[in-house]
Amino acid sequence: MQVIEAQDSETLSENVFRRIQSAIVQGEIPPGSKISEPELARTYGISRGPLREAIHRLEGQRLLVRIPHVGARVVSLSQQELIELYEIRESLEGMACRLAAERMSDADVAELRRLLDVHEQDAAFQAGVGYYQQEGDFDFHYRIIQGSGNTTLAQMLCGEMYQLVRMYRLQFSATPNRPRQAFAEHHRILDAIEGRDGELAELLMRRHIAASKRNIARYFESAAPTQSSKKRGES
Repeated sequence: MQVIEAQDSETLSENVFRRIQSAIVQGEIPPGSKISEPELARTYGISRGPLREAIHRLEGQRLLVRIPHVGARVVSLSQQELIELYEIRESLEGMACRLAAERMSDADVAELRRLLDVHEQDAAFQAGVGYYQQEGDFDFHYRIIQGSGNTTLAQMLCGEMYQLVRMYRLQFSATPNRPRQAFAEHHRILDAIEGRDGELAELLMRRHIAASKRNIARYFESAAPTQSSKKRGES
């Protein structure tokens, strides 16, 4: 059992919230998994009160959904729900990128360039099995959204939607050839921001997210025959 050392229930709840959040986003607790409060309480060495508070916060981030007569489960978006989520990203992150090109300081742009250098050195990226997926200030998309200078936009994209988007970005980042392609797209986006070309920056970000959306569609198309085969085998 993993024991959490903390001063009070608020600290306990925050600690376990972060740990369960990370486990869900990283896929350690798979999509669709039923959440067992007794099991989580034993795993994290926490009482039911702080645990329930953490679960409630995870529901607020849309990482958990509560199903009547079943209980809480890890979210598992359908193809249509995922496409809709990426359509929202395409529009809003495109806008954020245009604003970032207009408002980011030269120092912020230079720091974003250094961040891509860090991404390039990541072991998973070098091996071609994934793209750098640390959150917050280590996230290229997060930094651009913050650089837009639009507080409402940042709250929408870096608030309740952020971890849900990260969960699926991480899931699909290991698609063959996608890491290198995404990295090249990030460089082109940053070039447009550095050149203060907001219109081009928005266009490139929208194309970047649209490429990820097509990647998701291809994933579901390739998985469909497998699912059909399983159904025939079960009948």
